[in-house]
Amino acid sequence: MPRMVYAGSQVSSRRNRPPPIQAQMPNALLCKSLILAATFSLAAGCATTASSACETPYAASPQFKDCSFQNLPNPQALPSANSWRIWSRFFAGTKTGTVPIDPIPVQELDAAQLEALDPEGNHVIRLGHSSHLLKLRGKYWLIDPVFGNRASPFSFVGPKRFHQPPITLEQLPPIEGLILSHDHYDHLDVPTIEYLAQRVQRYFVPLGVRARLLEMSVPPERVAEFDWWQGTEHDGVRLTATPAQHFSGRTLNDRNKTLWASWIVESGGKRIFYSGDSGYFQGFRQIGERFGGFDLALMENGAYDAYWPSVHMTPEESVRAFEDLRGKVLYVVHNSTFDLAFHTWRDPLDRIAKLAQAKKIELATPVIGEVLTIGRPRSNALWWEGLR
Repeated sequence: MPRMVYAGSQVSSRRNRPPPIQAQMPNALLCKSLILAATFSLAAGCATTASSACETPYAASPQFKDCSFQNLPNPQALPSANSWRIWSRFFAGTKTGTVPIDPIPVQELDAAQLEALDPEGNHVIRLGHSSHLLKLRGKYWLIDPVFGNRASPFSFVGPKRFHQPPITLEQLPPIEGLILSHDHYDHLDVPTIEYLAQRVQRYFVPLGVRARLLEMSVPPERVAEFDWWQGTEHDGVRLTATPAQHFSGRTLNDRNKTLWASWIVESGGKRIFYSGDSGYFQGFRQIGERFGGFDLALMENGAYDAYWPSVHMTPEESVRAFEDLRGKVLYVVHNSTFDLAFHTWRDPLDRIAKLAQAKKIELATPVIGEVLTIGRPRSNALWWEGLR
């Protein structure tokens, strides 16, 4: 049985961390503005004006139009609040209960525990937020790994982790493949990628994200990028990039210059869906119909808000998307690690648990560090109950 440890709002100092992101700020106001812009981009984005002409290698993509990537048409998508309202709220709004008071439980992992996992099985291990370590028939993969202390362009300010990762970067086994859904800071972490640059055999990313990784010292021959519905096979694992309803960008002037995606991972007869970040849209039904259902669906469930209703899903929408996908087990992600919205940190978990019970959906809310083996029975714990 893995040893359970607890970590509060500060990551344990005994764990080694990759080097911090270096940044120089001319003054405190600019620092605050940039941090709010980065935080804002994780949730809602901000409007920018596209140039009338641009040079791009992605002009042939159906998703690329007017010098930026676009979502699928969705007349039912609700509009976001204007930039002024959202910025004002981030500057002056009051948050209550968005950061846990009690420690988040973490099950520590080590190499021996990973090695002991059945090499013929398909195992999913929650690292926190949307980050996962997979052991697929004996080989290790990562999804959106973020080991850094903050979801931010800076090491000294920005949304900070509620808990430590269950395993350090230095303890990770050799990684066969790494999958990225998009380039926001809570999914693409510079210190993590710089540490892993030479330690991952292959990177699989949406269009445009390859250039991000090259800036982080990843060898170019190791990165493959994909448009929606494109895929490949690597070492017995079949990957397909599929649509999502979201946006991209890491600064104030690069909105939607890279693509965002959900992903399908097929291994040993088992099919995994990972939503990445997405609002609810009809694409989920299309994916479910095309692939015929999923043994496990990792669904975004957190950082939603009425100010940005079309780029993140409420728990009710996450359940609806899961049903559209024809999933067997609903595994919720994108919560319990960073403060990225105005709902309480427990709200995504409380609401999804009630919905799953009412609809008799098999729910997976694993503890950080817990191993889920696809196709094997498990008992699901509502680990957050009783925590403040």
